[in-house]
Amino acid sequence: MAALDSLSLFTGLGLSEHKARETLKNTALSAQLREAATQAQQTLGSTIDKATGTLLYGLASRLRDPRRLSFLVSYVANKKIHTELQLSAALEYVRSHPLDPINTEDFEQECGVGVMVTPEQIEEAVEAAINRHRPQLLEERYRFNMGLLMGEQALTLVSAQVLHLLGPKTETDLEKKPKVGLIWLCISCLGLGKKGPAANQALSLMEQLRGEALKFHKPGENYKTPGYVTTPHTMDLLKHLSSGLIPLFPFPLSQVRTRFPPEPNGILHIGHAKAINFNFGYAKANDGICFLRFDDTNPEKEEAKFFTAIYDMVAWLGYTPYKVTYASDYFDQLYAWAVELIHRGQAYVCHQRGEELKGHNSLPSPWRDRPIEESLLLFEAMRKGKFAEGEATLRMKLVMEDGKMDPVAYRVKYTPHHRTGDTWCIYPTYDYTHCLCDSIEHITHSLYWLCNALDVYCPVQWEYGRLNLHYAVVSKRKILQLVAAGAVRDWDDPRLFTLTALRRRGFPPEAINNFCARVGVTVAQTTMEPHLLEACVRDVLNDTAPRAMAVLEPLQVIITNFPTTKSLDIQVPNFPADETKGFHQVPFGPMVFIERTDFKEVTEPGYKRLAWGQPVGLRHTGYVIELQNVVKGPSGCVESLEVTCRRADAGEKPKAFIHWVSQPLTCEIRLYERLFQHKNPEDPAEVPGGFLSDLNPASLQVVEAALVDCSVASAKPFDKFQFERLGYFSVDPDSFVVCPLCVMLLACLLFKWPLFICNGLLFLSLRTRCYMNTCSFLLLYT
Repeated sequence: MAALDSLSLFTGLGLSEHKARETLKNTALSAQLREAATQAQQTLGSTIDKATGTLLYGLASRLRDPRRLSFLVSYVANKKIHTELQLSAALEYVRSHPLDPINTEDFEQECGVGVMVTPEQIEEAVEAAINRHRPQLLEERYRFNMGLLMGEQALTLVSAQVLHLLGPKTETDLEKKPKVGLIWLCISCLGLGKKGPAANQALSLMEQLRGEALKFHKPGENYKTPGYVTTPHTMDLLKHLSSGLIPLFPFPLSQVRTRFPPEPNGILHIGHAKAINFNFGYAKANDGICFLRFDDTNPEKEEAKFFTAIYDMVAWLGYTPYKVTYASDYFDQLYAWAVELIHRGQAYVCHQRGEELKGHNSLPSPWRDRPIEESLLLFEAMRKGKFAEGEATLRMKLVMEDGKMDPVAYRVKYTPHHRTGDTWCIYPTYDYTHCLCDSIEHITHSLYWLCNALDVYCPVQWEYGRLNLHYAVVSKRKILQLVAAGAVRDWDDPRLFTLTALRRRGFPPEAINNFCARVGVTVAQTTMEPHLLEACVRDVLNDTAPRAMAVLEPLQVIITNFPTTKSLDIQVPNFPADETKGFHQVPFGPMVFIERTDFKEVTEPGYKRLAWGQPVGLRHTGYVIELQNVVKGPSGCVESLEVTCRRADAGEKPKAFIHWVSQPLTCEIRLYERLFQHKNPEDPAEVPGGFLSDLNPASLQVVEAALVDCSVASAKPFDKFQFERLGYFSVDPDSFVVCPLCVMLLACLLFKWPLFICNGLLFLSLRTRCYMNTCSFLLLYT
């Protein structure tokens, strides 16, 4: 019956029955609209006309502070607010003035209550707006975004004056503007499009993060954020902040300040790259600053190598923190605030054990209402080390957004801290520390908050979704299990998606930033296919990785009629598509090595490489080789080939050209596949035995005798190459010098993502297989 009454009430406002039923599905909106309509009926004493009903619906759907509903409904019902423009101005006013009381005179002036606008005034305003945009209008003609010029009331006048300026529409004006952006993104992400400039993608990230793009509040206007809780002290704190009366880190009120606050208990992964780009990128795009703050509140799990690796990864992605800070910098202040919380009755000492606090439906603590003085004495006893670990905690009296009741603020831990030593035996939790450190550092755009209970500056919480990848595990806790189980060598094992692993694999930081740009800044949790990241890598490396040649399964070839008694020096372009980027030199002699798969004694349909009666060209040499003899060992296996050569321009053009090496460096190859067999290794429905049971036993294979040309001998760690017809490779930091004379003895690691050691240089290949729905595959990097 109540639903039928509400349906009748909503249709009485002028809503269609369909729209009214849709509104009823939204509990919050329907409750607010019901209250607004009921109050309006009481004021009018009659039915509500459609124009007023439309305004009431707009008010109910856009108002974020229910306290202002009655105030605004009275203006709408009494026709003091009777246009959409006035309603928008009214909503903006109450959003900008969150504290009571509202200055009605100022409010009415801002909303144009009682103001009448003549047609002549509208025409003058339209003319002024057109003059402001005149150059752009003349250039873009009817493609210009007319929404920049007009409100609904000015539509007719704007159209008339634009027609007067430009004249009637031509055929060109009527052509549809091509929608290239989304199409390019989809093709490029799939790795099927042409070269996508990395710079453009970096710019697109800046565009996504700049100014109004995210609809974030401006610095100093925290209270305009939907759901932001104001107190009687809110506006004073913001004023003190802008005037520098708060002593720590005084800064202009207009300055955007963000922070990236990792816990130094593991290595950053691809999901953190999104957070780094979001926080540093938003600050950079809006001329602000970003802190790197280590949340070092759990000394048991923190290690020096994690601090170093985190800083290195932020720098590797191209960002420089305004300042590196630590939660431990503020331990004294955090403790003082904890004492203040107890004084205010907002916190208490509890003796429940950890297992009793788990879950979201736990019963209230029996110590929740203990006297303030008792909690103060017990908290001091905790600080002095009079409780064992787990015997006492300090808990806050609040219910978190996820429903968890009275989260822990402090716990006892007798582990020395890497920065404060044994000064403290109680440590604050992440939930307690995070927002208070944001307040101390005056962060304008934050992702968590807790500050109103202490009457300190309150940053704004912004949530954005986690970035996950298929065929991967990114949880630090689970990666630690993989390392402990020996499934991977360490946090930087190239089969992982930690940032150190991606760097070791040879992924350029620009590619990771571009990937984050393509993912976007959506607040929804996102799970992406790995080949989308790999497509970004290819876009960058195609323009930056010089070419070289390598043979993974060598087959010796003797050229019986080699034209000279000495080797020839062959000039190979570093980038065949752009020879202005230079050349490198490789030797070409009477003995070369080709891929074993580039020769067949018995051909098959479609096979175009070396076979009886089927010559092939050797890339970059200008020579064609033709099979003369096959040398086999006692077991019948092919050991070598004897061929003759001729100039490529003498006779019939060969069907194919293959890569080769001469006087090569010997390599050991490690072939890597995906670490997990299933798309979602953490999903119990897909992998009932857990992610450790889903390990791919073939994720690492070792090939002991591959060959690479000498052009890579002087490469440095993280230098990258494209081995022709194979994939991209990167020099691994585990590289070593074999001897002072740099004898060309190689051990080589190749991935499909592979890796190899050359002249003591350890190479990592980025070649990867893109698995299709048909379970077949293609080489993404060729």
